[in-house]
Amino acid sequence: MTPDELRRHGHAVVDWVADYLARVGEMPVRSTVAPGEVRAALPPHPPAHPEPFDDVMADVESIILPGITHWQSPDFFAYFPANSSGPSILGELLSAGLGVQGMMWATSPACTELETHVLDWMVELLGLPERFRSTGAGGGVIEDSASSATLCAVLAARHRAGGAERLTDLVGYASAEAHSSVQKAFTVAGLRDDQLRIVDVDDTMAMRPDHLRSLVAEDLVAGRRPFFVCTTVGTTSTMAIDPVRAVAEAVADSGIWVHVDAAMAGAAGVVPELRWVNDGLELVDSWCFDPHKWLFTNFDCDCLFVADRAALVGALSILPEYLRNAASDAGEVIDYRDWQVPLGRRFRALKLWFVIRHYGAEGLRHHVARHVELARGLADRLSSDPRFELAAPVDLNLVCFRGIKGDEATERIMAAVNDSGRALLSHTRVAGRFVIRASVGQTTTEAGNVDALWALLDAVADGKAIAPRRLEAPRTISGASS
Repeated sequence: MTPDELRRHGHAVVDWVADYLARVGEMPVRSTVAPGEVRAALPPHPPAHPEPFDDVMADVESIILPGITHWQSPDFFAYFPANSSGPSILGELLSAGLGVQGMMWATSPACTELETHVLDWMVELLGLPERFRSTGAGGGVIEDSASSATLCAVLAARHRAGGAERLTDLVGYASAEAHSSVQKAFTVAGLRDDQLRIVDVDDTMAMRPDHLRSLVAEDLVAGRRPFFVCTTVGTTSTMAIDPVRAVAEAVADSGIWVHVDAAMAGAAGVVPELRWVNDGLELVDSWCFDPHKWLFTNFDCDCLFVADRAALVGALSILPEYLRNAASDAGEVIDYRDWQVPLGRRFRALKLWFVIRHYGAEGLRHHVARHVELARGLADRLSSDPRFELAAPVDLNLVCFRGIKGDEATERIMAAVNDSGRALLSHTRVAGRFVIRASVGQTTTEAGNVDALWALLDAVADGKAIAPRRLEAPRTISGASS
């Protein structure tokens, strides 16, 4: 593809994406295809000869689009937001165009230095402790996801605790509500399942520091080595907030690495009134959050901060001769290959930089605060309606609720909403009971979308039929530049 062809087809793709974002709110939120339907529409063999780009884009419209669940829909309330934005998309495009391999400072200085600077910006924007700035012993790095960030924290903690020679003695802790990635991180790090101990939670589904303290004492008496605890600020199921300060104080004399997973809730820190989510962070060793969830930056982009980078670099640094260079040997630069598991890394900082510069601190605050306001408004409606009850506190942007008639009735309500294509919800279980989750955080979600969701819940709770939203006919795509 020549530069001129790229320009022509690139205009068509950008036009298609812009058009998609303009019409996504009119599409069924959940894909309606049957299992195997997308694959059945594809040719059984790869093409023997080049195909026109217009044909490729036509298949995107007719084959791919029907198989998409529209995470960018303003009526997407399931799981968690994946709230992309225009500036993020353009930053991703620029990153792809530059094709940078940013494994070391020497391989593209701007890739490293922009990332370091943007992560220091995030410390200021979120009101994080100064110890997370790169100007001291700590610093930040962009990982692909909170799962990778947790793995890196486990590896750093293992290194600080003595490394592989004490592997069988190590024991870590997380609550029953912690993300499944904690268990996976232990597995990848070479630890047995029973080396991750589960801490009890209280009535709000938050970790109990007293139970953690007793488990640590028990393990010390048994000759084991407590080395890591993962606290969660905003659990996946119910957005429960672990008491980070109390947890850190409970293990302060034990040398345990304290990690905080704030994958979605961490973004709330852009709003000064919501910075209670940061309580206790000055006592922890690492903290991460996902701009690709609730800060308008498309997947993948997780920000991991450490208070002291020495253990992280010590755990992950391997330097073969073919990567040696004068800047690294002199210790003058950061090489982010030592802050992650893979060697290679994309120029993810560009899209986050674009987002911050487009919205500014004021714009970020406005949108995050608005989502919290909309979620609390929905919670007020549900709690005042005798057909529903809240299943967890609504502190931020997640509303967990159920029907008062029991699990089967609650499942039917969610199924009816999702089958309508007019909104998408997901579920969890709290104390064994089926609970609907409504996560308010998509970039373009406004009061009207939440009002429409409430209208759906109101109707299906009364057993009324809902006219389904239909996918429009495929559009003709032209590669001609406009």
